[in-house]
Amino acid sequence: MAKTTISSDRSGEFIVVYDGQCAFCRKQVERIRRRDTQNIFEYLPRQAEGIEQRFPELIGGGLDSGMRLVHPDRSISVGADAVYEIARRVSGWKRLAWLYRVPVLNSICRVGYAWIARNRHKLAGKCEDGACKL
Repeated sequence: MAKTTISSDRSGEFIVVYDGQCAFCRKQVERIRRRDTQNIFEYLPRQAEGIEQRFPELIGGGLDSGMRLVHPDRSISVGADAVYEIARRVSGWKRLAWLYRVPVLNSICRVGYAWIARNRHKLAGKCEDGACKL
């Protein structure tokens, strides 16, 4: 995987931080990118050089537990909460995002996300760059 370096601060935007060494994660981010027709999000692999300097709030956050969404106010949504925050902002998913606010469904989504996060390397299928052989 090519090294990603943070070169500019696109402040005021939402930043999706994901595992750039995970084929499953990269595929899901690509799905989000296709829906993000208004370019609401910036996408950064957690392995990007300079990410910890730009977002010190990510340090010590156990990034292996799932995707992060950094909000313009620098607050952070994690895992299933990040997916919800993304879904409610992109076309095609807005209509279903409200389901995450239903208490029982919210719990199911969180448990499901945690399972996916733990098993994402297995779910990736064929791994083209060898990073999935962890």
